Amino acid sequence: MQFLIDLQNPKSQLAMALNSLYDGVYVVNPQRQILFWNKAAEEMTGYSAQEVIGKSCKDDILNHIDENGVLLCRSYCPIVKSFSCNCSSSAKVYPKTKAGKRFPVETHISLVYDNEGQAVAAIEVFRDISHQEDYRIMQEKFNSIIRKYVSSTTYSNVLDRVQGDNTGAKPRILDLSILYLDVVNFTGFSEKNSPQAVVKLLNDLFGICDVITRECYGDIDKFIGDAIMATFNDANDAIRSAEKILQTGIPELNKQRIEHGEMPLSIRIGINSGLVLQGDIGTIDRKDLTVIGDAVNTAARVEKVAPSDKLLISEATLSRLSEENYAKFEYYRCEELKGKREDIKLYKYKL
Repeated sequence: MQFLIDLQNPKSQLAMALNSLYDGVYVVNPQRQILFWNKAAEEMTGYSAQEVIGKSCKDDILNHIDENGVLLCRSYCPIVKSFSCNCSSSAKVYPKTKAGKRFPVETHISLVYDNEGQAVAAIEVFRDISHQEDYRIMQEKFNSIIRKYVSSTTYSNVLDRVQGDNTGAKPRILDLSILYLDVVNFTGFSEKNSPQAVVKLLNDLFGICDVITRECYGDIDKFIGDAIMATFNDANDAIRSAEKILQTGIPELNKQRIEHGEMPLSIRIGINSGLVLQGDIGTIDRKDLTVIGDAVNTAARVEKVAPSDKLLISEATLSRLSEENYAKFEYYRCEELKGKREDIKLYKYKL
C-alpha cells in the first residue's frame, strides 16, 4: 500500500508533512507495532524514532495510564478500541516520557484502510494538554476562593446564570484527588480513654486538618468516625496539605498533648486521583453533596495500607504531580486491592 511505503521514506511528502505538525503523531499496524514516529512525538516523549520503530507501547515505551491510573498498554487501549469497533476513538491519557515523568495528553485515533476496506494501520495524534489542565485547576481554585467570600446560595445562583441553567444543581463528573486520613489504633485509644477524651482528640485533630485543607484549596467532604475524606482539584494541593498535616499539624498537636500528660497520636494518609461523581446523595428530607466512585474507594484502601505517620499515593496521583512534588516520592510496592482487577502501584513520601 502506497501510504505505508511513503511512511518509510523520510523525504516523501507524507512523512515531511507529518514531521512538520505541532502535534505528536505515530502510526501502528494491527499488531500495534510502531511504523512511524514524528518529530513532535520525539520532542514530547524524549524517545527518538530509531528507538521506537518496530516496537509497541507495551514494550516499556509510553505505558499509558488513564485518568484512574489503569495501565492501558496491556489491555483495552484506544488503539485496540479503534481496531475492534472499526471506528475512530479519542481519550485523555497519561503517557510516560523517557525520563519517567507522566504528562496529560488528548489523543485521537483514526484508521487507514486498503483497497479492500481492511484496516491496515492506525494513526494516533496526541497533544500535550498540560497548559489546559493548569488552566482548569486555576479556574477551580478561583471558584473555591470565591465561595469563601459569598454565600453558597449566591454562588450557586451566579453559577446557574453563567451556565444558563435555572434548574438547580445536577450531578457532575469531576477529575479530583481524594485524601483519606485516619487515626492509627483508634479503637485501642477509645477503649482506654473516656468518651470526653476521645471527642477532644478528634475535635483537635479535625480542627487542624480543616484549617490546613482550606489553606491548600481543598474541601473536607466528610468526617467518618476517626477518619477524614477531603477533595482537591489539584493533586499538588493534596500533597501540600498532607505535608503540612504530617510535618507541622500533628507534631504541634502531639507536643501539646504530651505537655498535658496525654498520649500522642499517629495517623495514616492515602491519596488517589481519578474521575468521581459529585451530586446530592440521600433522601427527600436529607441530602449530602458528596463524591462517590471507584477513585474514592481506592483512596480509602490506599490509606488503609499506608505505614504509620506516612503518606502513600497511587500512580494515578503521581502522574498528576509537578516535577518538584514528583521527586518527593519513591516506589513502595504493588498492592492487590479488593474490587480491583489489577494490582495498583503505590508510592511513599520519602522526605
